[in-house]
Amino acid sequence: MIPLDAIRAARQRIADAAIRTPLVRLEVDAPCEIWLKLENLQPIGSFKLRGAANRMLSAPRNELARGVWTASAGNMAQGVAYMARQLGIACSVVIPDTAPQAKRAAIERLGGRLVPVPFAEWFETFRTRKRAGIEGLFIHAFSDDAVMAGNGTIGLEILEDLDGVDAIVAPFGGGGLSCGIASAIRQLRPRAHVYAAEVDTSAPFAAALAAGAPVTITHHPTFVDGIGGPFVFPEMFALARQLLQGSLVSSIDDVASAVRLLAARSRIVAEGAGGASVAAALSGKAGTGKVVCVVSGGNIDSTKLAAILAGEVPN
Repeated sequence: MIPLDAIRAARQRIADAAIRTPLVRLEVDAPCEIWLKLENLQPIGSFKLRGAANRMLSAPRNELARGVWTASAGNMAQGVAYMARQLGIACSVVIPDTAPQAKRAAIERLGGRLVPVPFAEWFETFRTRKRAGIEGLFIHAFSDDAVMAGNGTIGLEILEDLDGVDAIVAPFGGGGLSCGIASAIRQLRPRAHVYAAEVDTSAPFAAALAAGAPVTITHHPTFVDGIGGPFVFPEMFALARQLLQGSLVSSIDDVASAVRLLAARSRIVAEGAGGASVAAALSGKAGTGKVVCVVSGGNIDSTKLAAILAGEVPN
């Protein structure tokens, strides 16, 4: 668990980089009262700025001298590139060849250098934390205490903005978002449950919980590109199993419907991962009462969003 003092220190450290995002009610008939934590409104369109900023701003300046690099499907890369530009240092990004064009363009716009690799090779970088030919400080997208402390600031804001929270649903990619939030919630409101949101085309945390240990699953790439993978890393599974109430798995159709609903009812643009938490709450899987859904990001390709708004599910 990330200590509460570390999360509070992160909030002070990142105050000039990440904004305090609004918490708004979703007006919809549902089994619960749904609230939306709009991390899609961060300067980079994703919560990842919080963790990237905390990790980089807490690093000694000499560690940043040769620049930074990360492995990311797009959102952490934008957070790292954004902060690198603010600090005046170089940034490289190992990115999977499946990454959407909208995220690629955003990384380059922020000054990041792209290093595209096959998906399996990209995923392996999270384990090795190494890449031949790239220098600088590696910023891990999820398995890093400082990154999770930055993410945990979301939990502080939720508790301050909404009395009587019963549950929080956060998209589960590597586990850094949900575990960071749950660390804050466990220490301040232990009665509230924190759930992972996954999609049935790739739900490694649900599979690991069922097996009692991380297992390798078949990963099917979809428009929900910000979460899912072939397995959960062992250190993150140990933490997530301790902190999270479970995994809420939605179908790809239900996630598309949630993205469509957010746009139609609230004029909110959410990427697939951001819609997954809402899909879970709409199903009733998160229970009744006050449920906060973390809309983790809004970086979705315009063609995919157009297809979803037209009632389709993008390939």
